[in-house]
Amino acid sequence: MAFTNLSLGPMRHHEAAKLARWAVDEGWNPGKADISIAWETDRDAFIALRKGDDLLGGGTIFSYDGLFGFMGLFIIRSDLRGEGLGKQLWTYRLKRLQTRLAPGAPIGMDGVFAMVPFYERGGFGFAHKDVRFQGIAQGTRDAEVLELDPGTVAIVDRFDRSHFPAPRTLFLQRWMFKAGAHALGLFERGELAGYGVARPARMGYKIGPLFASRPDVAERLARSLMARVAGEQVQLDVPEPNEAGVRLASALGLKEVFGCARMYYGTPPNLPTERIFGVTSFEFG
Repeated sequence: MAFTNLSLGPMRHHEAAKLARWAVDEGWNPGKADISIAWETDRDAFIALRKGDDLLGGGTIFSYDGLFGFMGLFIIRSDLRGEGLGKQLWTYRLKRLQTRLAPGAPIGMDGVFAMVPFYERGGFGFAHKDVRFQGIAQGTRDAEVLELDPGTVAIVDRFDRSHFPAPRTLFLQRWMFKAGAHALGLFERGELAGYGVARPARMGYKIGPLFASRPDVAERLARSLMARVAGEQVQLDVPEPNEAGVRLASALGLKEVFGCARMYYGTPPNLPTERIFGVTSFEFG
């Protein structure tokens, strides 16, 4: 293909659906509702590379309240790779995202290890490895682990802000209560000690986020979530520096199957990694 008549800009809704299909083809196993949630929350995050009306590649540049950005779903059509299109798309996305953020706001991403040198040349620094664990869900319901409902959003939102770099209230509301999702919380002395979400994916379920004040709270939440999807394949993405989280994944019978490099552009946010037992998403932070 002759690479003339190229354009970069906002994605159309049907193109976002195509990007989701490409993610499935890549084996990324996205949540069934992930793209629709992202589109509903920040449709300006979706960027397309086109030749005329033909979609050649795409990606997302999420802005969380202008205070934190996240780059994800970076895909060039499989038959067009190695032609330099990815660099054009990636560079445009980074510059465009910077215009959507407050000056100096950090930008995060989870990149495949083979691409780390490319991202480093673009100004990103390696923070740590995020490890994907996978297995068949086996759990036990805990009477003190409660189903969260829309009336608890403000409580969860306050807790979430200690574990994520910026407010994301609308995103959380949609993430927690989309059809098929399970959102659970554990309260101690009237305060939220942890919460987790299991959402249906193309294959099985994905657990994320899983934020907890202590490892035992994380385990109770994880086992309760897995009890609600027992027998299904589950995936949990754990920051490798959280050694208790890695041990928990093993105790749950999950095996390491994949990993990404968490990287940041600008000053990395100061997050309590020891309390992050499962990241929300490799695509959206």
